[in-house]
Amino acid sequence: MTTVDEVSHPSRLAGPDEAISTEELQLAARNHGIPLEALRYDVTPAGLHYLLIHYDIPDVDPATLLLTVDGAVRRPLRLDLAALRELPRVTDRVTLECAGNGRALLHPRPVSQPWLVEAVGNAEWTGTPLAPLLREAGLATDAVDVVFTGADHGVERGVEQDYQRALPVADALREEVLLAYEMNGAPLLPQHGAPLRLIVPGWYGMAHVKWLRNITVLTESFDGYQNAVAYRLRQEAEDPGVPVTRIEPRARAGRRASRTSCPEPGCCGRVRARWTVGPGPATRR
Repeated sequence: MTTVDEVSHPSRLAGPDEAISTEELQLAARNHGIPLEALRYDVTPAGLHYLLIHYDIPDVDPATLLLTVDGAVRRPLRLDLAALRELPRVTDRVTLECAGNGRALLHPRPVSQPWLVEAVGNAEWTGTPLAPLLREAGLATDAVDVVFTGADHGVERGVEQDYQRALPVADALREEVLLAYEMNGAPLLPQHGAPLRLIVPGWYGMAHVKWLRNITVLTESFDGYQNAVAYRLRQEAEDPGVPVTRIEPRARAGRRASRTSCPEPGCCGRVRARWTVGPGPATRR
């Protein structure tokens, strides 16, 4: 019988001359970044948008989806996809970037998904704002965090878990936070969280929980793995670290690698892009 330790290993740093491992190549085959020339598009086509899948893509039937809002609320809610679609509809263009973007360029290199600088995309997300649903449910006066649980389940660093991330109540109540069911005017694709996902403009991708099935309000800080252990900036292994939250400004200007077809003169010129974060959503420029 396979044990947790056999399928999940402690985090580690690559050795000084250690090449990309088979494990990292396997991750790179499942997840992909945007081709840098696609930064020319103001709206990233769904198939070119960067993709990170923590665990297996769950098989969620849109017809049977039932989103629950529970925990420290006066009136728990249960809504199917049809009910969510009847609520006020909003479309926002939002820049997403993986918090690990650039990881493979670090020295020493954390052994994980080997991103260079391509883990970014800028799509149009359609759904209904989260804040009115939280207000309808009636948050407890001492509510602290709102936890979002996806249908994806797996083992990470020895911990078996559903994918869960939390937002402080103040951030969860921001009007631009969406429960999204469409991407670029079409229903969400399975790999992008179908049938329902969270969109948190301005935050790194780990906060945008895919395959969303449950929202739970807590009266204490959430101590789940993805908040308390993962996605924290540390200087030392024993350091509790600082949580990763909002997207930091980044710029890119460079030439694409070799093995690039250039059917027209000048097509292999420099690709330039930058994305910034203000008080609201991140924006690509």
